[in-house]
Amino acid sequence: MECTDKISCNILASMLVRHGVREVVVSPGSRNAPMVIALSRCGDITTTVVIDERSAAFIALGKAVISSSPVALLCTSGTAVLNYAPAVAEAYYRQVPLIVISADRPMEWIDQDDSQTLRQYEALAHYVKRSYNIPADCREDNMQWYVNRIANDALLCAVSGRKAPVHINIQLDEPLNGMTNCLENKWLSRDIVQISPASALSEEDKSLLVKKLSLSERVLVIAGFHCPSPRLSRALSRLAWHGNVAVMTESIANINNDGNLFIDRIDSTLSSMSDSEKESMRPGIVITLGGAIVSRFIKQYLRRSPASEHWHVGITEATVDCLRSLTMNINMSPADFFEDICGSLCDASINTSNYAARWRDYEKRGIVLHDQYVSMQPWCDLTAMKRVFASIADGWNVQLSNGTTVRYAQLFSAPGHNRFDCNRGVSGIDGSLSTAIGASTAYDGITLLVTGDMSAQYDIGALASPCITPRFKMIVLCNGGGGIFRFVKSTSELPELEEYFVVNRKFPIKALAEAYGFRYFEASSEEEFDNCYDDFVRESEKPCIFALVTPGELSGKVLKGYFDVKP
Repeated sequence: MECTDKISCNILASMLVRHGVREVVVSPGSRNAPMVIALSRCGDITTTVVIDERSAAFIALGKAVISSSPVALLCTSGTAVLNYAPAVAEAYYRQVPLIVISADRPMEWIDQDDSQTLRQYEALAHYVKRSYNIPADCREDNMQWYVNRIANDALLCAVSGRKAPVHINIQLDEPLNGMTNCLENKWLSRDIVQISPASALSEEDKSLLVKKLSLSERVLVIAGFHCPSPRLSRALSRLAWHGNVAVMTESIANINNDGNLFIDRIDSTLSSMSDSEKESMRPGIVITLGGAIVSRFIKQYLRRSPASEHWHVGITEATVDCLRSLTMNINMSPADFFEDICGSLCDASINTSNYAARWRDYEKRGIVLHDQYVSMQPWCDLTAMKRVFASIADGWNVQLSNGTTVRYAQLFSAPGHNRFDCNRGVSGIDGSLSTAIGASTAYDGITLLVTGDMSAQYDIGALASPCITPRFKMIVLCNGGGGIFRFVKSTSELPELEEYFVVNRKFPIKALAEAYGFRYFEASSEEEFDNCYDDFVRESEKPCIFALVTPGELSGKVLKGYFDVKP
């Protein structure tokens, strides 16, 4: 079989395969044609073609998150690579290894008013672990070795230590359609293997930390966003049996709350507590793990009443001090850390404190107040979300958009074992739909996106993606757009609210669903929801959109009132 005569492209494609990359999301162009040829003819790569580079990058992100494998991106020259920036930034802060490949003009043509040329090398430097530049002329053996070395280094860099995207900018000169017989070349087959010994606490460090945990009357563990880990769930469950340790989790932490050992309604619990009650529960040691925490209540609480010690557990390159009280950075995986610690917290060291039980009592009270308040509300965002989260089938993967949707998710518990994900790395509303579509292609079961109408509109072109299957379903909260702005203090009281912040226009969701080949459902009351939901679940021939039409202004008032409820 013939292949491209650009040996740099052939080497790069070969190294992707040898380092375990099996999926590449490609956006069409002419400058990247040699790389497309190399990928399409290597035989071991699955390609997904997405025209819009911004959407393509989020689709790749979704694929990588669910598959737990690196996914590559390929675009042409010019502004194409700049459109990757939002998804690459999200991947950077979520520690997701994307391999970004941008085709470029030869260096001598940059800044020479040639079409589709700009400074692409290091264009994403702030949001990748490392940037690489491959020159156009790679005919000499020495340059082919260089391409091989760069490719190996980039692929090892992306998946080692703190995982993150890398950017490979590959310069290609004309002609772009040159072909040659595929010849043997040693630089096509040399892959470099890296061995990283498992991280473990030293006996001295472990002894010190176990002693601190045993002696403290009040230990509070808080889990931010994290991929599902049965090992971590089991270790935290063991830890939560100690009376002095309370464990708080959010839906996107993906910690199984079997036995109701964990506090998984953080906002409901804290918003129902008085200042004196909060002060009485002030922890001595706080341990955080995972990524950014959604709950503003727990962040405000611990910033105002900081613990004596704050340990952050996770593989990081920066000093993460979100609570403004960090005393120790434990640079290892949370599963390894908590397994190690729990193995040393023997029965003799169990603290008799009732700290965990008191937190669970406050949570139970918060749930009672929650149920009472929600039961008295008419159809609105809150009651619609109650229906949604009570009805999610066991085993569905759930994707949440940013804005109010991910916040509503923290107020309810799903009835089954589900995986929850959200783009909380940088918390943008852009790309939620594309990410969910990408995620659905990497999961054999149902993927459900729960999104607001503003977020859906921002990314609506993703509905044209050819990779969408009937396993993809989405629920759209249609409240007139920008529901979060009716709730947050920074905008909710402004006279400019309706003109500048709330997208108060009709979203033609039904027409869009029909145009893109989705089956459409709609509800504007609890009765209509109940009448439609079973059909929405059972639909297996087409992807589905379920629009929940709610009154926007009322929904904002109801959510504000929710956090004012006290016993």
